[in-house]
Amino acid sequence: MKTQEKHEFKSEIKQLLHIMIHSLYSNKEIFVRELISNASDAIDKLRFKSITSEEIHKNFSNGCITIYINKEKNTLTISDNGIGMTRQEIIDNLGTIAKSGTKDFINSLMNDKKTDNQLIGQFGVGFYSSFIVSEKVLVRTRAATNLSEEGIQWESSGQGEYTIHNIVKKEQGTEIILYLKKEEKEFLDIWKIKNIIKKYSDHISVPIKIFNFDEQKKTGTWEQINKATALWTLNKTEIKIEEYQEFYKHITNDFNKPLIWSHNHVEGNQEYISLLYIPEKSAWDLWNRENKHGLKLYVKRIFIMDDASQFLPNYLRFVRGLIDSNDLPLNISREILQDNHIIQKLRRSLTKRVLNMLTTLATNDPEKYKIFWNQFGLVLKEGPAEDSINKNEIANLLRFSSLNSNNSEQHMSLVDYIQNMKTEQDKIYYITSDSYAAASSSPHLEFFKKHNINVLLLFDRIDEWMMNYITEFQGKKFQSISKDDESLNKLVKKNNQIDKNVEENINDFIKKVKTILKDQVKDVRITYRLIDTPSIVLTDTNEMTTQMAKLFSAAGQNIPPIKYIFEINPNHILIKKIMNVNDSIIFNEWIQLLLEQALLAEKGNLDNPNQFINRINLLLSH
Repeated sequence: MKTQEKHEFKSEIKQLLHIMIHSLYSNKEIFVRELISNASDAIDKLRFKSITSEEIHKNFSNGCITIYINKEKNTLTISDNGIGMTRQEIIDNLGTIAKSGTKDFINSLMNDKKTDNQLIGQFGVGFYSSFIVSEKVLVRTRAATNLSEEGIQWESSGQGEYTIHNIVKKEQGTEIILYLKKEEKEFLDIWKIKNIIKKYSDHISVPIKIFNFDEQKKTGTWEQINKATALWTLNKTEIKIEEYQEFYKHITNDFNKPLIWSHNHVEGNQEYISLLYIPEKSAWDLWNRENKHGLKLYVKRIFIMDDASQFLPNYLRFVRGLIDSNDLPLNISREILQDNHIIQKLRRSLTKRVLNMLTTLATNDPEKYKIFWNQFGLVLKEGPAEDSINKNEIANLLRFSSLNSNNSEQHMSLVDYIQNMKTEQDKIYYITSDSYAAASSSPHLEFFKKHNINVLLLFDRIDEWMMNYITEFQGKKFQSISKDDESLNKLVKKNNQIDKNVEENINDFIKKVKTILKDQVKDVRITYRLIDTPSIVLTDTNEMTTQMAKLFSAAGQNIPPIKYIFEINPNHILIKKIMNVNDSIIFNEWIQLLLEQALLAEKGNLDNPNQFINRINLLLSH
């Protein structure tokens, strides 16, 4: 046998323990929930392992979690007969945080003490909550794959190091012995522990038993304190709202209640049960590409795997829950999941179910849908590009800020937009930009503001990409107001009194501007879209937009420069002044300045800002 080994905690664990022990977990009882949840997972993993291992199957017994209180020694022991751990697994699991984003996690804890309950369970470090109530913790474990009676004991007081040594352990599984601090003796009260289990872990599908000792009779009995029935297998009418909510917290380690859920038993060509939840808050690492997501997979009530991402498309990665199939083989692997035809059918069905759930929420409870959209709207916007089959359903769920709303909140649906369109309007108008401020102040909006025509304001980075995949909604096509469009030009002319004399007088001016700018622009022409701005640039109908060019450029791709259409407002006082400039050099400077102004408004930057500044200084001093 190996002698005792002393190990230093990784630096992030030292930080974590210090934060947790000194400033977190005002709700200390959560440590019971975390340890019970870990024990339940260990039993689920062993049950799955027994399917593929004949040796383990032969020694497999029904899972059980036990709780033992010893008031004399001031200890609370939580045991399971699950998968157990090897020496290396103990070092890997209890000596470091293996999950990516550790620094971000610890920073979140340090910067916002209110997030302790939400983050600790989500990050999978709930075991360390033991040290909030304990002065010392012992972990005694034997891996199910180890058929000898040799186990491992891990011990630490949470002060920066831990020890490991071999022990004799007849039963597989893990027991955690907490030596409670003097001020935490309330957790030696059997009724306290029973109430905590009822509150947080009643739905755990394996029995949880506590040892009752009768002082008078000097005998003890094991009492089961949870229902030990897989909640999802019950009829919906038998399940209380609070039970659904607690089960969600159990499978997700989220301390917030879910926003909504859908529980369905399906029979026929496919037999499965699904229990799908929409969280109230997004996971802190939702945008971490290494973050695993997906549903828990059960086959015939047997746990198979966590994070089975094949059952839902990536744009629905915020959905949590489980699926229990009667049609899949017990030995299914992640590789087989990729191409299995049953999985493809289940994916289509579950995707429809989630979208229907969201549609119902948006229709029946707009305020709750606002909460959903503020948390997950950006993720849902990935949908049109990823899921062409359900593109219309996704479009119906999208929400936008608009010109008429006068704020950046994205609460307007496309249905609402169409219902309030002007009689003469035949397209859905929108503009994309880097920010709400840039979008709402764009000179492209001047005509629309004057005539009270609403425009959707899109300012999230993904919006330009998304609009490439949504070309129309309910028979109405989308039109970017920063692109050339004949129907839009007709609408502008219809709503403006065109002065023929002005047009005739400006024709020579336009010719001179074309001569000066030459290949710098695609075309030069007058416009009646503008009210307070002398000129703007547009992209041609079939050319890449400014925002799309920015996306490609940010991704490191080389793109050819955009040739803009340069439009001039003949009614603007500055244009009228420039038309009367006789000095050809100064006239040229004015035209270049007008173009640079328009490019700056469109792109947010210039290739040569110093040249722009020098030009302004020259004209101001002239």
